[in-house]
Amino acid sequence: MRKNSFKKTVLFFISLFLLLILTYQLRDELKNILYLIFSPFQKFFLKINQNILICLETISETKNFKKENEELKKEIQKLVVERENLKELERENQTMREALGIGLEKEFELRMVKFLGKDVGEDVLLIDKGERDGLKEGEVVILPEKILIGKIIKVYQNFSKVKAFTFKDFSFDVKIPEREITALSKGEGNFKAKIQLIPKEKEIFAGDKVFTSALGRNFPEGILVGEIEEVKDSDISGFKEAKLKPYFELKTLDYLFVILNF
Repeated sequence: MRKNSFKKTVLFFISLFLLLILTYQLRDELKNILYLIFSPFQKFFLKINQNILICLETISETKNFKKENEELKKEIQKLVVERENLKELERENQTMREALGIGLEKEFELRMVKFLGKDVGEDVLLIDKGERDGLKEGEVVILPEKILIGKIIKVYQNFSKVKAFTFKDFSFDVKIPEREITALSKGEGNFKAKIQLIPKEKEIFAGDKVFTSALGRNFPEGILVGEIEEVKDSDISGFKEAKLKPYFELKTLDYLFVILNF
């Protein structure tokens, strides 16, 4: 039994040795056979791998594109805001240049304000400064061209209300220098006004300029109010009246001035 077992063991190692020698000698042929067998599978898995990589790269690129797109949008928004700020600053500078050009700063102490809009139902405007900025009720509001707007009637912390001189039944003294006429301006509402108490013996024509008068202490002397648009007879004996065309328009209002020292 032992002898047979020994023979089998020897035979096994001899066979194994011969197999190794044969395998070594045929290694290239075996590699080629294995390659032929597994090559289709290798190509298949390689293609799947490539597709997965392409898909992952596409996802990554999409995320990067979205991120870059968001950053670009933010940058564009920032540029738009900066451009609007520059435009706003240019308008402020232009307003100041106009005021300096006619010497307003030599006549009055001024505070520049921005027109915010119109109050509902009345000839009342809103401006962007108030008590915090030192504004007070009764102060006069004008355009940079020294054109009358009205008076502050209510001051809040951060904004104020301005009663336009066209406010219904709001009256004040005016003059027409080229005709040597002193009369009375009266608001009719809806941003319209008329000139009353014009002496009948005085000649007055459409296009004549109307200015504020210091009488009554409503406004400083010499602020442009508007021009005569139409002259007609008055209900008051011995006088005539005229339709007044104001020199300001809501759609063009932007920056205004408040006169602080009147």
